[in-house]
Amino acid sequence: MPAPQPEVSVAPTPSVAANPLFPFVLQLADTSLILAHRLSEWCGHGPILEQDLALANIALDLLGEARSYYQYAAELEGKGRTEDDLAYLRSAVEYRNPLLVEQPNGDFAHTIVRQFLFDNFHYELLKALKNGPDAQLAAIAEKSMKEATYHLKWSSEWMIRLGDGTPESRQRLDKALAVLWRYAGELTTPTPAETNLQELGLVPDYAALLPAMQAHLAHVLAEATVPMPTTPAFAQQGGKQGRHSEHLGYLLTELQYMQRTYPGLTW
Repeated sequence: MPAPQPEVSVAPTPSVAANPLFPFVLQLADTSLILAHRLSEWCGHGPILEQDLALANIALDLLGEARSYYQYAAELEGKGRTEDDLAYLRSAVEYRNPLLVEQPNGDFAHTIVRQFLFDNFHYELLKALKNGPDAQLAAIAEKSMKEATYHLKWSSEWMIRLGDGTPESRQRLDKALAVLWRYAGELTTPTPAETNLQELGLVPDYAALLPAMQAHLAHVLAEATVPMPTTPAFAQQGGKQGRHSEHLGYLLTELQYMQRTYPGLTW
């Protein structure tokens, strides 16, 4: 009978810690996905065929960008989750998109104002990410820049058309800007996690983006003959930290229906 062997203690395998960039990349993914879904709701309902197609194409651009971010986020997290897991199997409080992009479409002017406010930020953010220290984020930004340039041009031109158009279009634009302006500040207000990443030099400093954003905003509003909105007393924020409006829950109910109803479904 062989002599008993001494018991060998095996240290538990350490869990893989998510890269500190993971929450930021996930936030970018959530933002693009939610806005893409909102724009997709216009498909078949646009005011004219050309703009119906434009809205659908912008939605597809953002969806493609969201996929790239989700794939990278899953890699950074290191827990074996996929892009589908991150997109379809999280609850509303786990999403980190800013409140602006989850707001309902409203009328065409409302959608245009929401898109313009986002595009003005998105374009400058991608410019900064393209020259940032993270190679994967820089590659995604490089790929998305051409599309973001078109998005900003498209929404800027529509701001001018509606603002300097008919009394009806001007009234609708003014109303939309009054409602949505309160959400714009969250785009460039860093969360504590973002501030930490900015101090480490891993993500862009939002304060550095503001001069170009403000200059373009002023130019477009001047062309549209629309006065610059004043800063609201109670700016709305919290979406980037999981505190959302009621609208996101309804949106996710539709967005996630198939995967929730048929878990693991593949095409």
